[in-house]
Amino acid sequence: MVRCEQGYLCDVCGQEVEEIVDSDLYLRYVLGEVPPDRLATTRERHIRCNPSTAQFIVDARFAPVRCDGAFAKEHLDAGYVAEQEGKVTRAWQRLQELPGLGLTIAEYPLPEVRDAWRR
Repeated sequence: MVRCEQGYLCDVCGQEVEEIVDSDLYLRYVLGEVPPDRLATTRERHIRCNPSTAQFIVDARFAPVRCDGAFAKEHLDAGYVAEQEGKVTRAWQRLQELPGLGLTIAEYPLPEVRDAWRR
């Protein structure tokens, strides 16, 4: 058997997504956009390689990302943008904390996502 030397490759830039804190797949999982049974089959990318989501992260530790075109946040409803910034930023902040929390994968998503999945 050949030993795998690389982890998951970004389907946008082709580079390895080396850590969970840079993973768009796990960010979307924390947000509840990717169900647990799809983690192994959904394509991976870097958070920064998905500007339509990354543009909503508002945290001093994350350099802003600009999304061009119709889905750029400056073209969207201000209320929707504020809601998305709050939710995506909280999910990104949780993702940054995950490596040190010792949680199971089932505990990664935001509390409201876990509650909705339980119902």
